Amino acid sequence: MASTLKSCCSGIPQRWIFVLMGFLALFTAYAMRVCLSIAVTQMVVPIEETKEYLDDTCPTFEDEAPANSTAFKGGTFEWSEYTQGLILSSFYWGYVITHFPSALVAEKFGGKYTLGFGILFAGILTIVSPYVVYWGDATAFIIVRTLLGVFCGCMYPASNVMLSQWIPLSERSKAGSMVFAGGPLGTVFATSVSGLILEYSSIGWPAVFYFFGGCGVVWFIVFMLICYNNPVEHPFISDNELKFLQEELSEHKHDDTPPVPWKEILTSKPVWALTVASFGNGWGFATLISDLNKYMSSVLKFSIQDNGYLSSLPFLCMWFGSIISSWISDWLIVKDKMSATNVRKWGTTIASVGPALCLIGASYAGCNRVVVVTMITLGMTLLGSSLPSIKVNVLDLSPNYAGSLMALTNVFAAGTGMVTPSIVGLLTPHQTLEEWRLVFWTIFGVFLGTNVIFVMYASGDVQEWNDPQYLRKLRESKKKPKINEEVELLPVTKSEKEHK
Repeated sequence: MASTLKSCCSGIPQRWIFVLMGFLALFTAYAMRVCLSIAVTQMVVPIEETKEYLDDTCPTFEDEAPANSTAFKGGTFEWSEYTQGLILSSFYWGYVITHFPSALVAEKFGGKYTLGFGILFAGILTIVSPYVVYWGDATAFIIVRTLLGVFCGCMYPASNVMLSQWIPLSERSKAGSMVFAGGPLGTVFATSVSGLILEYSSIGWPAVFYFFGGCGVVWFIVFMLICYNNPVEHPFISDNELKFLQEELSEHKHDDTPPVPWKEILTSKPVWALTVASFGNGWGFATLISDLNKYMSSVLKFSIQDNGYLSSLPFLCMWFGSIISSWISDWLIVKDKMSATNVRKWGTTIASVGPALCLIGASYAGCNRVVVVTMITLGMTLLGSSLPSIKVNVLDLSPNYAGSLMALTNVFAAGTGMVTPSIVGLLTPHQTLEEWRLVFWTIFGVFLGTNVIFVMYASGDVQEWNDPQYLRKLRESKKKPKINEEVELLPVTKSEKEHK
C-alpha cells in the first residue's frame, strides 16, 4: 500500500501537506477556544444595568430600531460578570502549564502524537461542554475550560518541533507564517460561524460546541493518516523531496541530541530578547482578541450583527499581512538582500510600531467609526508581520530545541491572556472613550518598550549551543579541571611521604 501511495502522491510535496494540517490544527484549536465568547451571550441570563454614568461613548445609529435588533436574548445561567470572567480566563490557567512538558515529549518522541492527541482531547472536551455545564454549572465548566487549555497548550511547541523537522531555512518564513496564521483565521471563523449557528440552530448554544469540537475530532483522524514526525518516517514521500530535505536540514538539525541546555538557553541574550518581544506581541494580541468585541459594542455602539463581522475583519487582514510579509522575508533571505537577523528585527518593528501608532490614532478618532475601524484594521494587518519574525525566530535560534524555546517564549506571551482582561476591566469600568484611550496607550507603551529590547539583542543565527558537539565539549571541559587537580595532587602527596 505504501508503494501505491508513493507512486500516487510523489508529485505532492509532503512538507506542504504538513503545513496545511499544521495550519488547520491551530485554526481548530483557536476556534474551540474562542467560540465560548460568542456562545456565552445565549448561555447567560442578561443582567439589567440600572446605574447611569456620564456617557463618553458614541451615539447609537439613527436608523437602528430596537425591533430590528439582532441581539441574542434569553439564557439559562445566572452568572455574574466576575464569574463569566473566570470562565473565559480559565482556559489560560491550563494552557500555560503544559508548554514545557509537551515540548520535551515532542522533542523526544516527535510532534505528531503530541499535537494530534492534544487537539483530539480538546475536541472531545468541547463536545461534552454542554452536558458538563448543565450538570455542574459554572464550577464544572471552569474545570472543563482549564482542561481544554491543558490540551491546547501542546499546539505551539509540537508544531514548532515538526516545522524544524520538515521546513528548510529558505521556506521557513512562508511555512511558519502559514501554520501560525491558523490562530487569527480560526478566530475569524469561530466569531462569524458561531453567530450564524446561534441564529439558525434549533438546539441553541450547545450546537456551537458540538460543531467546533467535531471539527477537532475530524482533524485528528485526517492528521493521523497523512502526517508523520519527519521525512524519514514518511512512507510515501518522494525520493527527490526526501533527499532535498535531508541536505537542507542536516547542517543544524541532529537526531542524537543531548538534553535541553537550559543554562545556555536561559543566559542567551537573543533568547530573552525574543521572549520579551513575544510578551509584548502577546499583550497587544490578547487585549484585542478578548476585548475588541466589547469596544465595538459598548463604545462605538455597533449592533451585534455588525460587531461580529467588523471584529473579524482585523484578524482576517492580519492573516493577509502575515502571508505578504512572509514571502517578502523569505525573498530577502534567499536573495541575500538582508540577513535573517535584520529581517526578523524589521518584521518585529513593523509588527510593534505600526499597530501601536494605529491604535493611538483610532483612540483619538473619537466616534468617526469609519476611521476607527480602518485604523484598527490597518494596525492588525501590520501585526501580521509578527508571524514571520517573532514566531519563526525560534526556529532560527535552535532547530534542535525549537519546542523548548517555543514553550519558553509562548508561556510569557500566553500569560498575558490571564492578565489583560482584568486590566482592561479595571481601566474601563464605564466603557468610555477616555478610558479606552488609556488602554490603547498602555498597548502602545508595551509594544514600543519590548521592541527596543528585541532590536538591541535579537539574532537570526543558529546559536552555538544548538550543536550537540559543542555541548559535549562544553560539558567535558567542565569535568577536566577536577581530573587534572587530582592528578597533580597525587605526586605531591607521594613525594612528601618519601621525603618524610
